[in-house]
Amino acid sequence: MSTIPSYYSHPTAIVDPGAEIGAGSKIWHFAHISAGARIGEKCIFGQNTFVADGVQVGRNVKVQNNVAIYTGTVIEDDVFLGPSCVLTNVTNPRSQINRHSLYEKTLVRRGTTIGANATIVCGITLGCYSFIAAGAVVTKDVPDYALIQGVPGRQAGWMSRHGHILRLDATGVLRCPESGLSYREVTPGILRCVELDEEAPLPPNASHGQKSYDDFKPQV
Repeated sequence: MSTIPSYYSHPTAIVDPGAEIGAGSKIWHFAHISAGARIGEKCIFGQNTFVADGVQVGRNVKVQNNVAIYTGTVIEDDVFLGPSCVLTNVTNPRSQINRHSLYEKTLVRRGTTIGANATIVCGITLGCYSFIAAGAVVTKDVPDYALIQGVPGRQAGWMSRHGHILRLDATGVLRCPESGLSYREVTPGILRCVELDEEAPLPPNASHGQKSYDDFKPQV
């Protein structure tokens, strides 16, 4: 008896036997999902993406075109991987030396955004809701909610769960201009949202954008 998969796979995509893909996920043109990869529900893998054996991907993860996710990578829920961003799994690769048993773990925590063409050097953790700017090269662990820019990547501020730079409002509170949620440093270098538990999903009325990014830019 044939089994109809609970996910969509484009006819040009390759899903190797043994791959696990959650319900509602979509695998688009020329993507390749290797045996042993585990992908959660409602994920999207764009054109020419690759997921290696042993990779773990959570639910509601969006992977844009031309992204390869290599063995050793763990991606939690609600992560966004921008077009052509790069993930690695060996710090010191040499063609003449087989290091297949030495792959290093890279952990991308819940809600992280990695911008287009950014490079993530392996063996590090990107904290929850961190935001890696386009073209940045990240070589060390990133705190929750941190905005990382440049080469090498350095923290340039804090980002809200809605993806906006956090600035002090008139009352001295770090506040997201879109959601109105406030944030504070519970200890130096550790930021938390005041109104929401870190593991809680966004409320339904706060999970759909109604205005363009330009509407939230500070006036100069």
